[in-house]
Amino acid sequence: MIVVTGAAGFIGSCLLAGLKNAGYVDLVAVDDFSNPIKNKNVEGKELTAKVDRKDFFKWIEDNHRFIQFIFHLGARTDTTEFNHQIFQELNVDYSKRVWNLCAEFGLPLVYASSAATYGLGELGFEDNHSVIQNLKPLNPYGESKNEFDQWAIDQSTKPFFWSGLKFFNVYGPNEYHKGRMASVILHAFNQITQSGEMKLFRSHNPNYQDGEQLRDFIYVKDVINTCIFLMETRKHSGIYNLGTGQARTFLDLTKATFKAMGKTENISFVDTPADIRDKYQYFTEANMTKLRSIGFTTPFHTLEEGVADYVGNYLLTGKYL
Repeated sequence: MIVVTGAAGFIGSCLLAGLKNAGYVDLVAVDDFSNPIKNKNVEGKELTAKVDRKDFFKWIEDNHRFIQFIFHLGARTDTTEFNHQIFQELNVDYSKRVWNLCAEFGLPLVYASSAATYGLGELGFEDNHSVIQNLKPLNPYGESKNEFDQWAIDQSTKPFFWSGLKFFNVYGPNEYHKGRMASVILHAFNQITQSGEMKLFRSHNPNYQDGEQLRDFIYVKDVINTCIFLMETRKHSGIYNLGTGQARTFLDLTKATFKAMGKTENISFVDTPADIRDKYQYFTEANMTKLRSIGFTTPFHTLEEGVADYVGNYLLTGKYL
């Protein structure tokens, strides 16, 4: 069995689809399945079992002999949430229990970290273990992810293979439920559909023109390919960046979305909300040398390729992956 936590979420549900497409059929989904909108991500997927996240630890103890791999993608990902206790419980303590059970029963593990751990990028975006203790995330979500990364590195008892993936700006199908936390592409698609225009945040940094803030946008299908590669190779444990390695502007993203929709560009700018302005990232770009060095050679989608596939095959049709 291959287990995916956060399986009803965006990346988790896409991973289930990717595993099935790659020929893996004994799949177990773990999540809180109480959200009917989110549950649409797993409708129609052939699963060996669905396990409530509160029952997961007991389930591992009862079924560890049959488990081949665990992808721990479940987490609270809301960057606007400032209740530290929520993140401590769901992102740190829960992940420690998953890790310890994997170490105890000899189960390989890939877990979700985040590029939010890098904060404003003062120390760059290199996935070097020695840098992690000095990073300064900008919000409790990023702090929780960085805290677990530090804890994992410091453990003397580890799963025989483990990897933490620092996801950069992931976009793609099955994020319909994410609301404000959805990708800019989904927001652009919805705005353009409703009004024919897209409003981007104005730059409040003299080093960047309006709309030329830069992010490393990665298509979720590339994330899936990377996860499957790590599962199949099970070598070179450690923490890895997962972006494209190529930062692109929000203008690039928006223009690609208009083009994929067959619409004429109509872009304007609004002030960045005051509550996030002082913690707004103007540049992120994954250093991908480490992942490439262990043999992952599959090319990533360009932004234009990813947006065209996402818009054309999912958003315009309302389909799920």
